[in-house]
Amino acid sequence: MVLKLTWLGHASFKIEGKSTIYIDPWKISEKGKADIILITHSHYDHLSPTDISKIQTSKTIILTPSDGAKKLKGDVRKVNPGQTISIREVKVETVPAYNLNKPYHPKENNWVGYIIETEGTRIYHSGDADFIPEMEKIKVDIALLPIGGTYTMTAEEAVEAAKSINPQLAIPIHYGDIVGTESDAKLFEKISKVKVRVLKKGETFEWGKTLSSNWSELS
Repeated sequence: MVLKLTWLGHASFKIEGKSTIYIDPWKISEKGKADIILITHSHYDHLSPTDISKIQTSKTIILTPSDGAKKLKGDVRKVNPGQTISIREVKVETVPAYNLNKPYHPKENNWVGYIIETEGTRIYHSGDADFIPEMEKIKVDIALLPIGGTYTMTAEEAVEAAKSINPQLAIPIHYGDIVGTESDAKLFEKISKVKVRVLKKGETFEWGKTLSSNWSELS
């Protein structure tokens, strides 16, 4: 089955297969229905109860680090780094997300990135992270990496992270609002050693099961 992937702006992303998955919905205009919502950490631009309410139903499952759970209602499940959770036909792995040389996302907070495995594809959303050692062990098809700097990796640092992870495709996120510009995304695309797709806010593209179909769609 083909997956539909949409960048909703900033760090917000939507993945549509048999299940519809939202990651860090913030300032979203749509009112689709989420099967799964993944929250990387409790900062307001990643955990927005107002935006979650636009897409949450009585059946929506929300995964969040423990400090964000008190802000949410419904089927909320607390997570820490190093877990694997199966939700219907989707497998979700939690991985560490933290800063190395800045104070905004301390490792001891146990905030997370996510590896989502659905429809035979593995997708990594790094959360607000620097190029941390744990990324060297991540094996995925698609990597969603922050490039805005200040609170996360810069474009140049994200290039090194993408090189280490070596996905089939990297997509820049965490820019265009608060920090980071389209120029940062274009720089990431220009100097990256792996294939990059820069999306416009709200843009959707389809990801097929085979490498040849992926590259045909992206070219």
